Amino acid sequence: MQATLLVELLTEELPPKALSRLGEVFADAVFKALVERKLVAADARMDRYASPRRLALTVQGVTERAPDAVVDEKLMPVAVALDADGKPTPALLKKLQAKNIAVEALPQFTRRLDGKSETLFYAMTVPGAALDDVLAGIVLDALKKLPSPKLMRWADCDYQFVRPVHGLVLLHGDRVVPGQAFGHASGRSTRGHRFMGEGEVTLANADEYARALYERGAVMASFDARRALIVQRLAHVCGDIGNGVHHVDDAALIDEVTALVENPNVYVAQFEPDFLAVPQECLILTMKANQKYFPLLDANGKLLNRFLVVSNMQVADPHNIVSGNERVVRARLSDARFFFEQDKKTPLAARIPKMEAVVYHNRLGSQFDRVMRIQRLATDIGGRLGADVMQAARAGLLAKADLMTDMVGEFPELQGVMGRYYAQHDGEAEVVAQAVEQHYRPRFAGDALPEGAVACAVSLADKIDALAGFFGIGQIPTGDKDPFALRRAALGVLRILMETPLPLDLAELIAAARGGFRAGQVGEGDAANFEAQLLDFMFERLRNLLREAGHDARAIDAVLALRPTRIDLVPAKLAAVVAFSALPEAQSLAAANKRIVNILKKADGVAVGVDAALFAEAAERDLHAALTAVQPALRADLEGGRYTEALTALAQLRAPVDRFFDDVMVNADDLKVRANRLALLGELAAAMNAVADISRLELKD
Repeated sequence: MQATLLVELLTEELPPKALSRLGEVFADAVFKALVERKLVAADARMDRYASPRRLALTVQGVTERAPDAVVDEKLMPVAVALDADGKPTPALLKKLQAKNIAVEALPQFTRRLDGKSETLFYAMTVPGAALDDVLAGIVLDALKKLPSPKLMRWADCDYQFVRPVHGLVLLHGDRVVPGQAFGHASGRSTRGHRFMGEGEVTLANADEYARALYERGAVMASFDARRALIVQRLAHVCGDIGNGVHHVDDAALIDEVTALVENPNVYVAQFEPDFLAVPQECLILTMKANQKYFPLLDANGKLLNRFLVVSNMQVADPHNIVSGNERVVRARLSDARFFFEQDKKTPLAARIPKMEAVVYHNRLGSQFDRVMRIQRLATDIGGRLGADVMQAARAGLLAKADLMTDMVGEFPELQGVMGRYYAQHDGEAEVVAQAVEQHYRPRFAGDALPEGAVACAVSLADKIDALAGFFGIGQIPTGDKDPFALRRAALGVLRILMETPLPLDLAELIAAARGGFRAGQVGEGDAANFEAQLLDFMFERLRNLLREAGHDARAIDAVLALRPTRIDLVPAKLAAVVAFSALPEAQSLAAANKRIVNILKKADGVAVGVDAALFAEAAERDLHAALTAVQPALRADLEGGRYTEALTALAQLRAPVDRFFDDVMVNADDLKVRANRLALLGELAAAMNAVADISRLELKD
């Protein structure tokens, strides 16, 4: 018999930030196990449910017993299994006894080639799994796979789970499937909302689960349905308040609130307008982080003194709910205002000496040491960019000062943002204040980049100092471990250099960062060559960044093979390589370039300069003439950044290059002639690889 299967685990309130993931993993693990045991088709409909107090799923078309399966059991080679008369050998008899196969079944055995030998097989019928026998084990296995490192015990039980368990529902159609989990036998009763609807909901069958739980228990079990309802109601209330009014868009907050309620309802609350004198970022973060409220903004993005509360209660008169939340938020906002007013009493610059007592890393010094390095490096980079070096130095000095404020101590997410507000209050130049905030950019993939030369200089200084410091002491990211967020720092540096773009040499920046550390502080022992290691790390990040942006893989390989440290020029070189690849001469020149590189690798050395008097063949004279003719335009195009034109000019060399390899023996017996031909190939290779290693463009057979 086929019917819908319901599995539900009832618990105490589950961790809200993990609920969605817990529900997905649990449901997927149970469904996969059912499919593997042939109890349901792989394309059967499965619905996941996850609410604060339950993890559940329903699967349609689950059978009571899987069909029997015929398994072709491999026994042994025929030569070993049967003697000359075709009778079973002792070896076969022992094998049959071990597998509980009767000797009388021998005529049913089949013979077929397995590799090079004829082998004996036996078709065994394996009984299909019974749902009643395996379901409880499937559920327990799925629960063990949940991504929850923190487990707990409860009462006097020895069980461990993320939260105490209060019940287990296993229904196949209208029948309870026997089983146990965490001391609870399976049944057909679940629990409704704590304060609304029926406290206990008895299910007649698995198909009525979601409907009965909602209609009688006032619980919307589907995480996705609750989330969609919350989004809809938030938007509806915003529309009722006024044109252009919208709530702060935060997908993570919506997910968390969805995991906190079983019957979501949205109410409007407010706070005193006087609190709006505090920077709105502080107020927004206070409401979101502490109370899970949705702050409201006007059409211009300015914070209103109103906010939305997602409640787990639906009541005719929400006065008590609203006033209670208003009392709570008033206390929170008062704390934020207190921190802000207290912080303003001490200028940012006066906080810097206190950073000497804060350890950045035990091998890299204090936060004060780091700020001094950032200031020096930001000044250097600002000078290279033509920025006001005094402003770059000031911004670098103040960049981390807000870490010593009460507000950032309470809300680390506001680092940089509060630095800008405090810098403006202290009368710092606006460029400096903006750089203090923006030097953290980009904080994540797709984030905005710092704006202006001063902000870019401080941002690069901050990130390159961290990269050089941790690579210099051997703290290199491995696998999925990156405790100092060096991958993010590397991507930030690359994006700033490439997308702004900035005419800076990456290798020179790394060397400048190294110079900011004390003698012997970095680059000792295994980290002696950390600059080369760091460049390798950066190029690997750049390769991934370019691939994710959709650039051609062969073009990326060709450009990065030359390890270009002017990252701002990489996009233009990629475009040039793609354009060159489309030329009919590209494949021939790519193959020739590969041949040239291999020849030069095997040579003991390559002379500098070509002597035309040593040419013995017309083909080498023609190639030299063609190369000489194209080089002035090639150099001009390279200097002007016209990489497409530079590579296109190489197409003129196809015919003379082909003739050269057809007619000329490079490794001539005459050593002077050989050296001269190698020198010619050296000049040719330099010209062909000035933009990219075009041998990487050769198509593989």
